[in-house]
Amino acid sequence: MDYIDEKIHPINGITVHTVKTDQFKTLTLVLQMRAPLKRDTVTKRALLAYVLKSATAKSPSTKALQNRLDDLYGTTLSSQVQKRGNDHLISLFVHTANDRFLSGTSSLTEESIRLLAETLFQPHATDGAFDEKTVNKEKRALRKRIEATFDDKMLYANERLIDEMCKDEPYALHAYGYTEDIDSLTPKALYDYFQQALKEDEIDLYIVGDIDRDHILSIIERVFSFQGRSRLVHDFLFEPVHVTAPKVVKERQDVEQGKLNLGYRTNIVANDPLFYAAQVFNGLFGGFPHSKLFMNVREKASLAYYAASRYDSYKGIIIVMSGIECANYEKAVAIIKEQFQSLQDGAFTVTELDQTKALLKNAVLEALDNPFSLIEQLYRKVLIKDSGDLTAWLNGIEKVTPDEVKQVAGMTALDTIYFLQGQED
Repeated sequence: MDYIDEKIHPINGITVHTVKTDQFKTLTLVLQMRAPLKRDTVTKRALLAYVLKSATAKSPSTKALQNRLDDLYGTTLSSQVQKRGNDHLISLFVHTANDRFLSGTSSLTEESIRLLAETLFQPHATDGAFDEKTVNKEKRALRKRIEATFDDKMLYANERLIDEMCKDEPYALHAYGYTEDIDSLTPKALYDYFQQALKEDEIDLYIVGDIDRDHILSIIERVFSFQGRSRLVHDFLFEPVHVTAPKVVKERQDVEQGKLNLGYRTNIVANDPLFYAAQVFNGLFGGFPHSKLFMNVREKASLAYYAASRYDSYKGIIIVMSGIECANYEKAVAIIKEQFQSLQDGAFTVTELDQTKALLKNAVLEALDNPFSLIEQLYRKVLIKDSGDLTAWLNGIEKVTPDEVKQVAGMTALDTIYFLQGQED
């Protein structure tokens, strides 16, 4: 069964993905710029993502741009930065109404595509430098965004675990960069890096909606006017890391609820034969409400306000996140380890296995109800250089055996324990 009608078109040095569906009454465009995670570029890329969506040459202020978007039936333009394994992504989003469902207009699709192209080819810049006022505004916003991580202790604990667990690996770099780098980023230096990124990043453009493919592609060929750009394809790079002994890192702050996070290495990534089994293993461990962590750490033992795990298939790690009373640290660590050991011993039922598979498949199918989640699913294939479709993924999950889950558990090792505790504990 074909769940997704995706066609791929190399155009002007980038890869265009058209997804035709009558499921949405909107048109969604997402431009992905992919580059390796590097310490000297993470802050530049984070700032660049927000400078590009803040203003353009035709709309040289945030207010002017917003007024223009309002005139386009409430079209939205946004951006974000993310890390996926050892890659750093800049994403630009345009979300608008579909011409087919509007009376008296037929240019909204073209206007939206032109607006996205404008952020790249006609940014608010003069004489080889971004507008200083715009850059300074986004510098302040980026600084606040980075500093806000400290106030969100759940997010902070997760970031600190990765800092310690993946020290000296690109994955330890923060997606939004570092406050100490912000002041040195001049409008000219940022613009120079932008020109480099346009030449060297792997660029994919997704268009999702009830579209006329030929019409869409003809517009893209006209307005995405890259000069002399070759279509670039970056490899998916992964290096296994073998654990010798778990690290324990404790930090004190003025917090009432302790944050206990554990990092495990599976060394199983998205193109591994055991990838599907790793998904199921994480679901049984802490991915769902019926999981070992939720049922035994949170519900039965009442040791945690929350307890869950997340599998990062681009990095081959599993992160356990929990909020506990600081005095319960030893008990919580012990019972989390017990749940992990129980999976290594195969202490799960066929019913639990089937329930986990069903929830995994439902989560992916539900993601297709949102155009942005749909694009995220499709872009995964680009990141890991995989040609498999959704049907293959669903079949892969369904075929996972108990022995494969035990095999994943046996390959997985505890790398780091991070505990954020109160000053008085």
